[in-house]
This record gives sequence, C-alpha cells and structure tokens, in this order.
Amino acid sequence: MGKGWCLFFLFWPVAAVVSCAMAPMVGWSFPYDNAQAASNLGIRIDGLFYLILFVTAVVFVGTQAVLVYALWRGSSNRDERATCTHGNHKLELIWSIIPGVILLFLALYQMNLWADFRIKKFFPEAAVKAPIAEVTARQFEWRFRYPAIGKKLQPKPQADDLYSVNELHVPFGKPVMIQLRSEDVQHSFFLPALRIKQDALPGLQIPVWFEANKEGVYDLVCAELCGWGHYKMKAHVIVESEADYQNYLKNLTQQQFYDGLGKIAANENDSESEATEK
Repeated sequence: MGKGWCLFFLFWPVAAVVSCAMAPMVGWSFPYDNAQAASNLGIRIDGLFYLILFVTAVVFVGTQAVLVYALWRGSSNRDERATCTHGNHKLELIWSIIPGVILLFLALYQMNLWADFRIKKFFPEAAVKAPIAEVTARQFEWRFRYPAIGKKLQPKPQADDLYSVNELHVPFGKPVMIQLRSEDVQHSFFLPALRIKQDALPGLQIPVWFEANKEGVYDLVCAELCGWGHYKMKAHVIVESEADYQNYLKNLTQQQFYDGLGKIAANENDSESEATEK
C-alpha cells in the first residue's frame, strides 16, 4: 500500500477535528444560531452531548492515528514482512474492557439527567400540580387544550376549556408540564431549541415538563414520520412573561366565549364577566 493511502486515512480525522472546531462559526452546531439551549434541562443535555462528542472524538482520532502509523511504516519498509496471528487475548481484553468502562461511566453519569427528564416523581412539584395544557398530536396538526383561567387541567375536556391550534403559549422562567397524547398514529413532540423530545403514542397520556429560560418563539415539530402530511406539523411555542401569558388566556377566553352582546360566558356556573368590545 502506497503513501497515498496513508494520506487518505490521515485526511479524515483531520477533517473531522477541523469541521467540529468550525461548526459553531458556520452554523453547523445546535439550532438557533448555535445558541445555548433555551431550557435549563437542555443546557444539561448539551453538556452530556459535548462529553460524548469528546470521548468519541478521542477514540476516533486515536484509532485513525494508529492506522496511519501502521500504513506509513508498512509502506516505508518493503523488506519488513507482516506476520499472521490468530488473535491476542491481551489486546482483546483491553479493547473490550476500556469501551465497557466508558459506556458504564456514561450510563451512570447521565442517570440523574434522565431521571429528572423522564421520571415523574422527579418533576418539579409546581409543574406536576398544575399542568398548563393538554397537547394532542393528530394528522397533521397540534391541538392545545388549556384549563379556564384560575382552574386546573382536567383529564377530560371541560365546557370552559380553552383551545388553540399550532400555537402553544407558556410562561417564561418557571417549570411547566403538558399532558401529551396522540389521536391517531405515533407522533413525536420535538422542541429543538429547548432540546425536548417525547413520542406521542395512541392510547397513552404522557407528561412532559420543561422550563424555558429565554423568551421567544420556538419551533415545535413532529420528529416521527407520521404520514403523507408529516411536514405540515410545524407549530410554534411562544415563551413569554407571566403577564403576557395571562393576557393571552384572557384574549383566548374572549375569542371563544364572547356572546356578541358584550359579555363572556366562559362557564355557565360562573358569573358572566363583562367583555371589552373592541
């Protein structure tokens, strides 16, 4: 094998390291201009990602360096003949134990993060007590059901519930929880900027929590190929102040329960409130 092959195999680790170093500068890194995750949980997930990237980069560059060294040495000395062996138990133990230790370390290292994200008893208590909305994925849109202002979300729809499509509003700087479900096939609730992703399965109601740390408008997409109109399932999550969030719910109440006579009848059991006609 000539030195051309040595350079070929040398090129790839060098290209990988250079491309990783340049990724944040050319927009190949995380979504939203390589910005930091827009949720506290996402920041921790980013940290885990960088750790795994570092470990795999070291292994990749190291193995490529050994390969290039072996090729270069072989191509430089035509007189040295290769020997045929039938395995080396010491080497096999080394390259089995080291990856095993690394995988065990990663598994243990991420346990707290996984538990905080997936196990309900570790969710923030305030978020669990008052889910802000039920999110229903269906072919091909996202539907949101909020409880009436001052009430808690019930498992079944109530007469005074508030509804919206493809636009979820959440308050900024506080943990919130949604109840995720699917009306038909398997979908996936994915907030790239917040690093939040959870499959929605027919017949199940799955709690998902997150805490946005930046106000803004973020994409909500379906990360599961759910049918011909899968591409249409692009919605938005609007992260805003508590005051703006409450105003949004008030406006939603007016839109859905305004009786055309200057009054809002959000709940037949409640006293009707005067609406501001615009």
